[in-house]
Amino acid sequence: MTLLVIDWAGVGVKAAQFILSFSILVTLHELGHFITARWFKCRVEKFYLFFDPWFSIWKKKKGDTEYGIGWIPFGGYVKISGMIDESMDKEQMKLPPQPYEFRAKPAWQRLIIMVAGVIMNIALAIIIFIGITWKWGQEYLPAKNLSYGVHADSLAKSIGIKDGDNIIALDHVAVENFDAIERDIMLKEPKTMQILRDGQSLDISIPDGFLKNLTRDKNADKDLVEPRFPTIIDSIEPTAAFTSGSLQKGDTLVGINQHLFAYYNDFIKYRAQYKDSIVNLTAIRGKDSVHIRCYLKDGKVGFYPKAPSKIFGIFKKTYSFGESLSVGFKGCFETLGNYMTGLRQLFTGKQNANESLRGIVGIGNTFPAVWDWERFWKLTGIFSIILAFMNILPIPALDGGHALFTLIEIITGRKPSDKFMEYAQMVGMILLLGLMAYALGLDVWRLFK
Repeated sequence: MTLLVIDWAGVGVKAAQFILSFSILVTLHELGHFITARWFKCRVEKFYLFFDPWFSIWKKKKGDTEYGIGWIPFGGYVKISGMIDESMDKEQMKLPPQPYEFRAKPAWQRLIIMVAGVIMNIALAIIIFIGITWKWGQEYLPAKNLSYGVHADSLAKSIGIKDGDNIIALDHVAVENFDAIERDIMLKEPKTMQILRDGQSLDISIPDGFLKNLTRDKNADKDLVEPRFPTIIDSIEPTAAFTSGSLQKGDTLVGINQHLFAYYNDFIKYRAQYKDSIVNLTAIRGKDSVHIRCYLKDGKVGFYPKAPSKIFGIFKKTYSFGESLSVGFKGCFETLGNYMTGLRQLFTGKQNANESLRGIVGIGNTFPAVWDWERFWKLTGIFSIILAFMNILPIPALDGGHALFTLIEIITGRKPSDKFMEYAQMVGMILLLGLMAYALGLDVWRLFK
């Protein structure tokens, strides 16, 4: 039954965006290695998008290089002659170095080839952030516009936030963007929150360990606080099953059976009690009160409410291309800084690693269930800068591990032996594959949970 209620169309859209996004990231990353390898006259034997054990979906050989698309959409690779990589081609390494091989090139050339993929991902992220800024500008729901305050979930209520409160500051720094409140709590780790309740300003303490609980809430698709807004009908779905009367655009829904309510969050709570049954709805239309009977198919009336952004208004700022250069550049590296802050919190125990770690299922699920180009490019830009950072870490089997050994060679004048590099590559691959398997296991566990 669980499989029947999954929105498979939405899953397909998420998967398509994920595959397209990572195809762009992987192709450009590997293109960085490919271009610099060819520049220094290294032979590139393969250039593949996705992995191709046993067979490939498509391949074509041009010159010395075989170009192809594999069938496992988890990454991609370039195979450079004379380089100890994931192919573990030990037979080639037993032969004397050839002039066209990676191992025959000077250390500084090998270093450039190894970091070229990371540089390409950084450049891509900067270009994407600049493009997003120029195309869409900046847009958010101002916290001060929420005239009905917030709806607090159980975690928010546990620290003293109540329905109807307005969050006005974190550690006495004014909150402007309502949608950034949770992000700022996680990244800036404020100790206090300032709220406005019944016209009075109050301080709320944020206790130690709150970040772990907030991360757990996000995994359960729960928001700490949401805008509280009236249930104004914006549009009716064709699937709506009215048995007497009907809702109309502009109606304000205020009752379901014996329950009266003022806000959409309360309607959702009451609606859950009447799944697959006929209910009496009360709505305000102009100055009149109207009554409608409706069948709640799968617990839904069949309408879209007027969004908070339409009720309260949004802040929007556009940028010229020149302005976008600095704003986009700054946004790109702020994203990197936020990611590094998250990693620091993981290692210091402020966030729970099991709750925060994501495999391919979790990453794919960050894409929306409808195609949204702005969000697609935002996520692609974020993943590009994260991919660059992760790849430059000094871990064997990653670009950073190869770069580290090459830097040691440049400094000491001593090149690590091929045998040492083989063992280092094997250890790195085991660590990475183990981490990927663990993250995927957590994804599956969350799905069943």
